[in-house]
Amino acid sequence: MKRLHTCVILIVLAVMASGVKAQRPQVAFTFDDLPAHGPLSPGEARPEVVRSILATLRKERMPPVYGFVNGFRVARFPYQIEILQDWHDAGEPLGSHTFSHPSLDEISAKAFEQDIAKDEPFLEKVDPDGDWHWFRYPFLNEGDTLAKRREVRAYLKEHGYKIAEVTMDFEDYLWNEPYARCMAKHDTAAVTYLETSYLATADEFIGVFRGLSKQLYGRDIPYVLLMHVGAFDARMLPRLIALFRAKGFEFVTLQQAESDPAYSFDPDIGHPGGGTLEELVAQIKGVDFPDNEEPEKKLDAMCR
Repeated sequence: MKRLHTCVILIVLAVMASGVKAQRPQVAFTFDDLPAHGPLSPGEARPEVVRSILATLRKERMPPVYGFVNGFRVARFPYQIEILQDWHDAGEPLGSHTFSHPSLDEISAKAFEQDIAKDEPFLEKVDPDGDWHWFRYPFLNEGDTLAKRREVRAYLKEHGYKIAEVTMDFEDYLWNEPYARCMAKHDTAAVTYLETSYLATADEFIGVFRGLSKQLYGRDIPYVLLMHVGAFDARMLPRLIALFRAKGFEFVTLQQAESDPAYSFDPDIGHPGGGTLEELVAQIKGVDFPDNEEPEKKLDAMCR
């Protein structure tokens, strides 16, 4: 019996060794606020920030990465259409982020829908044949009331849009303003701190959202990461990609990530202030969002 038991163990181990490899975690990078986000430090130019991001995406051989467009920037600064063109010409797809980046909490559903429609001419001009009917809600606010949420979702469906949900976020935008201030003051020690804290916070929230995913779904879903086209984001992008690689992530497209069944579920709740898809699902399931560090106050005070 002992010999038979040993043989069974060996067979099980052999099957495990020859079986399918464990699924690597997956993430799709996405960028909001094209063609411009946040302040610039002295000597920086808007087109160069996005070109830096594009150069990194190309060098790191990332799959196509969606950039979500606010047309008001181009309406105000017509030269910035060239930034959108650079994104498109690099083989990266574009999507809608509304024209003026309003919060659905603060306006009517009808006004919000009109703002979506106002963004379309800029997308059609740059990418007439592209799959730009992907929509990212500003501030991740999908409606402070259920009536608003349902009305806008019905509009999006009627007009052929798919919602580009977010399932991983570390509020990267918080670093762009202090970076501009610290660069203006030539405070290299402060910039070093910004670099360290940016990666530490990204690392923490990778763990936070993976843990939440396993609570909600019992597994890693393919994540959609929210980023912004800020100057500090451009500076840190190579190191951020390296962080995800070190954690074993595979990079996928937005379409690949959101083909997962987790993205077909609509929490169907009004939620003032917005949030990621996982946060809304956690709310209706009574799951608390994990504790985490909040760097905003320290970042806001830096280089004043």
